[in-house]
Amino acid sequence: MSDKPKFAVFGGGSWATAIVKMLCENAKEVGWYMRSTSAIDHLKKHGNNPNYLSAVEFDLGQLKLSNNIDETALWADYLIFVIPSAFLHQELEKLTVSLEEKVIFSAIKGIVPETSLIVGDHFNTYYKVPFNNIGVISGPCHAEEVALERLSYLTIASADNEKAEVVADALRSDYIKCTTSDDVLGTEYAAMLKNIYAVAAGIAHGLGYGDNFQSVLMSNAIREMKKYVKKVHKMKRDINDSAYLGDLLVTGYSIFSRNRMFGTMIGKGYTVKSAQVELSQIAEGYYATKSAYQLNQQKGKKKAKTPIIDAVYQILYEGKDPKKVFKKLTEKLD
Repeated sequence: MSDKPKFAVFGGGSWATAIVKMLCENAKEVGWYMRSTSAIDHLKKHGNNPNYLSAVEFDLGQLKLSNNIDETALWADYLIFVIPSAFLHQELEKLTVSLEEKVIFSAIKGIVPETSLIVGDHFNTYYKVPFNNIGVISGPCHAEEVALERLSYLTIASADNEKAEVVADALRSDYIKCTTSDDVLGTEYAAMLKNIYAVAAGIAHGLGYGDNFQSVLMSNAIREMKKYVKKVHKMKRDINDSAYLGDLLVTGYSIFSRNRMFGTMIGKGYTVKSAQVELSQIAEGYYATKSAYQLNQQKGKKKAKTPIIDAVYQILYEGKDPKKVFKKLTEKLD
């Protein structure tokens, strides 16, 4: 690998677009794999992603665009995956090249449904990527604010601090601040869980609960997250750090949060399907809810107490009445 490694982003959504924008602040060339040939054609003609963060204009001389996943994977040294977890498996099935010598960073906030593994474990188990070559990019950070170049913060986690610093240096700018962490599993699980809690916050909002209840819900959510993450990966961590609490708060409260928006629709009476159609974007919290719930249930007597996750699961997957479920939930919070 050269002194100046080459970076590539895999995904065509808003967060992928935002990460490409960040990388372009520092790199001469950035690889970008997108499945959609029409999006690539539009980018080449107009210099912007037609579907997400369309106000961001790119210098086409910096972009190495491709809809061939092998081509992009071969070209880059550091591969940043931003494909929604629900579709990651089917996209990776197109790969025919080895990833064993690549450095993989995930900016995906979910569990791969086909394997019930978080993204890092999925790459290690099925693509033989060593854990020292795996990392996570987490918030608190919304793509929309990156597009507006508002001051934002990222946490870059890796067991190999040198690799974390390489990614941090590639993403830093006047409006992006980066810190590094060695809690790869903790930050990845937290990034997945906070989307579930954002759905819960949205449901509460849709049902008409006010700010007082929302504050109690978020207070309980961070404690629930702490218990859950401790069960899956016990290590010394401060759950109040930005990678955990900060990311939870921005996802639970922000007007840009698609998970909160999805939950709000559910609280207002939308069916899951109709909310997904109207949202027209992926709400990772929907898929994360099922995975997180099932993983916890598999632990039997050693499972974490997760009343908020359980409530969201009952509403989204068991079809229970949100009003009745949240009425019971209010009695379990303090």
